[in-house]
Amino acid sequence: MFNATSIFRFAPVVLLALGLTSCDTADNPDTVAPQLRKSIDYAKLTDTTTYANFFVDDAGAKTVDLTNGSNRLLMFRAINTYNGTAVGTGATLDANVLKNMFANTSSPFSGTLASLNTSGVQLRSVTASSLSSADAEKERQTIEAGFTAIANASKSVSATASEGKAGKLGTYLVDEKGIEQAQIIQKGLIGAFQLDYIGNILLSDKNLALDNKTVVAGKKYTQLEQNWDEIYGILTANTIYGSKATATSSGESFIGSYLWEYNKDDFPKIHKALLTGRAAIVNNDATTLKAQATFLRSAMEKAVANAALGYLGKWKTAGTNVAAAAHAMGEGLGFIYSLRYAKLNGGDATFSDGVLVNLIGASNGFWGLTNAKIDAAATAIRTQFKIAG
Repeated sequence: MFNATSIFRFAPVVLLALGLTSCDTADNPDTVAPQLRKSIDYAKLTDTTTYANFFVDDAGAKTVDLTNGSNRLLMFRAINTYNGTAVGTGATLDANVLKNMFANTSSPFSGTLASLNTSGVQLRSVTASSLSSADAEKERQTIEAGFTAIANASKSVSATASEGKAGKLGTYLVDEKGIEQAQIIQKGLIGAFQLDYIGNILLSDKNLALDNKTVVAGKKYTQLEQNWDEIYGILTANTIYGSKATATSSGESFIGSYLWEYNKDDFPKIHKALLTGRAAIVNNDATTLKAQATFLRSAMEKAVANAALGYLGKWKTAGTNVAAAAHAMGEGLGFIYSLRYAKLNGGDATFSDGVLVNLIGASNGFWGLTNAKIDAAATAIRTQFKIAG
């Protein structure tokens, strides 16, 4: 049975209580609790509505707090930036630094990011958090195995990589199996952190049914409102998601960026869905809330599956450009790993690992890839996710 950890080793109807004075919510479970705030007209939500400033309570006080989500996004960026220093400066990476950033232990963040050390949030605890405790820990260790692998590969950053030898291929650092661990880590966290925590935790039926009539002590928001705000903060650092997109750039990062690159149909609708979902929470409109949640989950899963296919295709088109082929495969392998968190489409570890082992299960990893292996992987993904060829 293929163990994913090895990827990182070698590739690696709203009824108001006012109208029902003869009964209350406890006596009639079908009665919806009174709204805390005035209803929002969905027609007022546009592509240029600023998320953070739009939602206020009846006294006009802002109810949005993006801090937790934004801090987690900053932590993800910090890990990615640190990994890039090996190629950028020739630095040897330290796996313990990466593990500390992941778990937010031992004050790993410095400079403008020093406040993250006392933010009270981390990535590790929310990574793979939809899984059982044992399975979640296994996947967290898989990510951490990638930290060790990239640190080991960085010791050879000044060498030229070849089969069985770590080093650089063009501007990309690969391990002895030809795997670009920086891409495995980044794309793996897009799945294990962003896709799983947003899609399978914060947008789950259980969390969408959280208390929305009680303001969190000392705050201006309910827990359900805060959960939705955390989604926004994890997805984007922009005041309007997608507002910085151009013909050549998404203006976003991580899953936010790949929604642009690999799900062009849904990308322009994401910001409106985020606004509409938050307004639905205010309106106690469970039907609309569920619809936005399902849309967002589906959009992310589609982006990840399409990205996996896209990078498999780029391996082919790279031809004799070995560096380009290795870079494409590193990204592709990371997205294939992340398919295990695409639960709306039946993604799981068995499917993901099966595709991975058929691709790079040979002892020489990347160096043993063939067109037939790429085609088989693409067919498996298209079939599972019902994507036309």
